[in-house]
Amino acid sequence: MAIAQAPAPELELEVPRVRSRWAEVVRDFCRRRPLGAIGAAVIVLMIAVAVLAQVIAPYDPLGTNFGAMLSPPSAKHWLGTDTFGRDVLSRLIYGSRTALLVGFGASVLGATLGAILGVGSAYFAGRVDLYLQRLMDVFLSFPLIILALALVAILGNSIPNLIMAITVPMIPRCALVIRSSALSIREMPYVDAARAAGFGHTRIILRHMLPNVMAPYLIILTAFLGQAILLEASLSFLGLGVQEPIAAWGLMLRGAAVEFAESAPWMAIFPGLAISLAVFAFNLFGDSLRDALDPRLRTQ
Repeated sequence: MAIAQAPAPELELEVPRVRSRWAEVVRDFCRRRPLGAIGAAVIVLMIAVAVLAQVIAPYDPLGTNFGAMLSPPSAKHWLGTDTFGRDVLSRLIYGSRTALLVGFGASVLGATLGAILGVGSAYFAGRVDLYLQRLMDVFLSFPLIILALALVAILGNSIPNLIMAITVPMIPRCALVIRSSALSIREMPYVDAARAAGFGHTRIILRHMLPNVMAPYLIILTAFLGQAILLEASLSFLGLGVQEPIAAWGLMLRGAAVEFAESAPWMAIFPGLAISLAVFAFNLFGDSLRDALDPRLRTQ
């Protein structure tokens, strides 16, 4: 009859040690970089609002009330209503979902594809590196907003197409940064040892090189998040992004900024503040994360 063995004391202590280590890292980050901690807090709050939108929003973001069109901020509608009588606060809350969906989708996809291309370009070198870098230069020759505009005009108006249109201009920017880090990693002894052991190119890239460029990858990812949110708002404002009646911050600004700037300024002020706060928070957190992960910028 088998006798069950008690778990080793080392395993019982491992989880509390990991939690304590992470708590210490978070406390140190907040103490050394308070602005980055503020940005992180705003990001966490934004994510919580997006997840709990159905609970927090006081009204249906798509529900119209033609008897309350262009109502100013009041106890009933804290941030007023728009031209269709829709509650601005509810649309702002649901608009955070659109901003985060497009922002995270485009930045994660763009940074990941860029990292793979950058590492692959540095690893294979030679003609592969030459051709890939010239292709990246072609994409970099176009301003980010212009290339995104052209792609969304070709692909059409939908959230998946919008994510793809924002992703493509970000890939070469990430590939260049990751390639510069991967060039030095390619010369490391453990990469030579992996080649000598007969490992394939795919395994060396995915198992030995990509994990060692995670620091610049995370920095680029957080930096691209703010840009992606701003690009989504810009494209929606121009009528090439999210379409009515979906709640989106850039779409809320469309028309309100010009037609109702004097009679209903709240229609433009609050979405503009939401966009600015989100981009500012991601930029603050990204800069602080860069300082924390880059050994050349660390302070004693």
